[in-house]
Amino acid sequence: MSLPRRAMEQMGFVVCCLTCDAPDIAGTERCRQCIDSHARARDKLTTGPASTKAERLAREQVTMLADPSKHIDDSEHGDFMLGYVRLIEAHQGVEEIVSMEQVEARFAAQRAKKDKSLIREVANQNPWSDRAPDAEEREEMLEMFGSAERPDVPSWEDLMAEVGELLDED
Repeated sequence: MSLPRRAMEQMGFVVCCLTCDAPDIAGTERCRQCIDSHARARDKLTTGPASTKAERLAREQVTMLADPSKHIDDSEHGDFMLGYVRLIEAHQGVEEIVSMEQVEARFAAQRAKKDKSLIREVANQNPWSDRAPDAEEREEMLEMFGSAERPDVPSWEDLMAEVGELLDED
């Protein structure tokens, strides 16, 4: 098994390197030929519309190889994709889950992990985005923006009387 080459990773063909029987020496002629042939094949497959069933099948295979974990449920190729996922995970150091406790622990860790967004982190500097302001902070804000007391709001009767007075003046 060879370690994945950067070009193959960028094309989404990591699994090809992981199943290769060539010695793991970067820059060999065999690696160059393999990378060139995969690049040419991918370019040929992905340019223009697919006109034949064979081209559509080949594009489907390229898509599956680029992200095999999304296709492990495929009725025809799921077993192969699962094998590829295991190869990639073994290379990346992801341990295989064997017990229900490990499955639950992984789900709990994923639930606890907060989604990160650079835009949200930069744009939302509001200290109350995760919690409401306490009573002291609310009073401080009310003092900054005016009085802490609510202004008197006239009732409907007061407003109608005021309108009547305005109409009587004319």
